[in-house]
Amino acid sequence: MTTSTLTPPAVPTVLPEPLRAPVVAPIVLWFDAIGRSDIGAVGGKGANLGELTRAGLPVPNGFVVTTAAYAEFMSANGLDERIRDELSRLEVDDTAKLRATADAIRSIIREASVPDTVRGPVLDAYRRLAELEQVDRPLVATRSSGTAEDTAAASFAGMFESFLNVRGEDALVARLKDCWASGFSARILFYRAKRQLPTEMPVAVVVQLMISSEKSGVMFTVDPALHDPRHVVIEAAWGLGEVVVGGMVTPDHYVVDKTSSRIIARTVARKEFMLLPDETAGGTRRIDLDAEPLATRPVLEDAELRALLELAKRTEAHYGVPQDIEFAIRGDRTFLVQTRPITALGPATPTPPEPAEGSPIVRGLGASPGLVSGIVRVIAEPSEGAKLQQGEILVARRTSPDWVPVMRRAAAIVTDSGGMTSHASIVSRELGIPCVVGTAHATTRLKDGMLVTVDAGAGVIFAGAPGRTLAAPESAVTEAHEPALAAPVVTATRLYVNLAEPERADEIASRDVDGVGLLRAEFMLLSALDNQHPRRLLESGRAEEFVTRMSDGLRIFGKAFAPRPVVYRAMDFRSNEVRGLEGGADFEPVEDNPMIGYRGCYR
Repeated sequence: MTTSTLTPPAVPTVLPEPLRAPVVAPIVLWFDAIGRSDIGAVGGKGANLGELTRAGLPVPNGFVVTTAAYAEFMSANGLDERIRDELSRLEVDDTAKLRATADAIRSIIREASVPDTVRGPVLDAYRRLAELEQVDRPLVATRSSGTAEDTAAASFAGMFESFLNVRGEDALVARLKDCWASGFSARILFYRAKRQLPTEMPVAVVVQLMISSEKSGVMFTVDPALHDPRHVVIEAAWGLGEVVVGGMVTPDHYVVDKTSSRIIARTVARKEFMLLPDETAGGTRRIDLDAEPLATRPVLEDAELRALLELAKRTEAHYGVPQDIEFAIRGDRTFLVQTRPITALGPATPTPPEPAEGSPIVRGLGASPGLVSGIVRVIAEPSEGAKLQQGEILVARRTSPDWVPVMRRAAAIVTDSGGMTSHASIVSRELGIPCVVGTAHATTRLKDGMLVTVDAGAGVIFAGAPGRTLAAPESAVTEAHEPALAAPVVTATRLYVNLAEPERADEIASRDVDGVGLLRAEFMLLSALDNQHPRRLLESGRAEEFVTRMSDGLRIFGKAFAPRPVVYRAMDFRSNEVRGLEGGADFEPVEDNPMIGYRGCYR
């Protein structure tokens, strides 16, 4: 028998350069250096602005303070454990405790100092922006950019804070901390918990040259109410765009055909006021328009509408999916200041006949289709949200992110102001709740206890509930506006859906789908774990309790879709995702990059 000896390769005495030199994540990245693949470093908002810039679309110049800066700030001040300690006591369904936790965490962040390793690069970039624009101490907007924000999975519509007309180095650093702190507001903590997202997520900050716009607004590259891809919906108001996205005023509403550029619909609203930059004090100032011709004058001219249409088409073509785009116009220049994928679209939804005879009590703009009958509850502030019972009709002047916990209990939402792109509209579509906005008179014409029917497809509210008797407010009935189909279309391709929330299983199973192609384990697991690390749960003898919760959740999906298949995907836990759970610090390492760490590529 012959044997041979293999000589092992010589081990180098000096490691190759890539292994010797640690990669240092940049604190600041300019728009022209980033794109949609950089969400982890610059957040959704920052990634989209970089993508637009590199695509040659008109974007005001700026840079992003990255998530590496956020991590450096947290580490330098030893904030991680303090914040996790506060989050361990989080109770999102107790409003007082939710706000107390949020306030405590934000105070911790605002009271900490920004280390020189972050402050230096940020101020250097601000000075460079001043040189490029040839302006001393330029006015900028600082906008929080979350790593799960403005994505197809979740919009976080209007929840992260923005600060306009920030001037000077000290003010910029202060607003930087405010943006970081906004990632722990009560509304975001609630939203993350209900969407079963991690409660702690890094936040980047966009610093962008401020455009003192004369007119501004939002456009959808698909009609968001009718889900019609042939049309672009544009809404606009005077001054800064915050009045449109915040639903503060009812904007002008335009529908433009993508192919012919024909203006199909034009609704000129009464704009009560506008916001302009406050050049002296910073921030914004309100200008009332009640006695001004601008209140009823159309905001956009035909040429501007067609120019916006072309920008909308270019943006949608670049991304390949429908987009929700914010724009600002000053003089003869139009800028795109933000874009995000539209998060709630389905099949085209025709408007059915009116549900009752006679004149509607209130008319408005149908922003999220559906037909529902229920009891009216008029609410002035989100702090009065306890008045709204499950299944009642929420009537408010407008909504903002603070209203989200209240909105989730409503059978339908009706607002005085706002347009198709307001907060109420976007969140209603995301939650699947019928919504009518821009009614002007809903809070005065609809009274507590009235029984009404909301036809959000037609944008009208009628008295009573035709053909139904409602015994109590919680017995409100909701119907989707589904087109009548003679028979389903048979194709060789099977249509599967992605699902995560058990409460939607019956609704989705009733549609013409062939099963669940991806049942995401993450959401059910986080709920079944009851905020406990898996090993802590085992140590406490609660394994059977966990198994019962998981099987109960899976049974809901199986029962709804049987005999169609349901494909379950196991969760690929990473250390940072479970360290924040109760007891997680005892079992999980602290890793700068969990993707290549203990539960990453070494697994």
